[in-house]
Amino acid sequence: MAGLLEGKTIVITGGSTGIGRATARRCAEEGAAVVIADINKTEAQIACDEIKAAGGNVMFVETDVTDSAAVKAMLEKTVDTHGSLDGAFNNAGIEGAFTNIVKMTEAEFDRTVNVDLKGVWLCIKHEVEQFVAQGTGGSIVSTASVAGLVGARGGSAYCAAKHGVVGLTKSVALEYARKKIRVNAVCPGVIETPMLDRLMTETGLDRAAFENQEPMARFGNPREIAEAVVWLLSEQSSFVTGIAMPVDGGYTAL
Repeated sequence: MAGLLEGKTIVITGGSTGIGRATARRCAEEGAAVVIADINKTEAQIACDEIKAAGGNVMFVETDVTDSAAVKAMLEKTVDTHGSLDGAFNNAGIEGAFTNIVKMTEAEFDRTVNVDLKGVWLCIKHEVEQFVAQGTGGSIVSTASVAGLVGARGGSAYCAAKHGVVGLTKSVALEYARKKIRVNAVCPGVIETPMLDRLMTETGLDRAAFENQEPMARFGNPREIAEAVVWLLSEQSSFVTGIAMPVDGGYTAL
């Protein structure tokens, strides 16, 4: 039985760790040729080695998503290698500075928005351009966050960027719906990733207390996000566009 992404070429930014790595693995398992686009060469190589060891088709292209030329070059290499682009998961991001807005510096705000919003904007811009040139349509999924749906104390820059991803997703989905280009976002809740580990260390959050606030009394697993992304990238979701899908264990239902 063919996989959900059999014969498709899928680009995954920020694919070296966490949600990105789990999604790269799942896309390969579903038959996709995976391109990991990341700035972290060491972790990206580990991710590629894992996928290849499991029989998957994967390559790495070093990419800074805040650099338009780098994003365009990565997509050109993808098409040169595989012949076309069929889907993309714009996942690269940073947690930024979590602090009171008065204490947050302009540089901290700019860095967060530059990676988490502008980086997604650049990727979508060039991915859409490629889909239009091909005339084949395609599917784009970007990582927003529950912080793109609700506020968070100390997270003014991060929330602003992630809310921006949601608005960007909905706008571009409407612009290109008749070109068979679907544009969606996933909004993960609290997920077990290196980013979460850093955030909890920096903020001094108590893990047990934090988990207890979650409706399901646990954190999510990166693979649980990956399953949603694979579905959105596949033809199983062919009538779905312009959504920001919470995958959050019920957090936004509170």
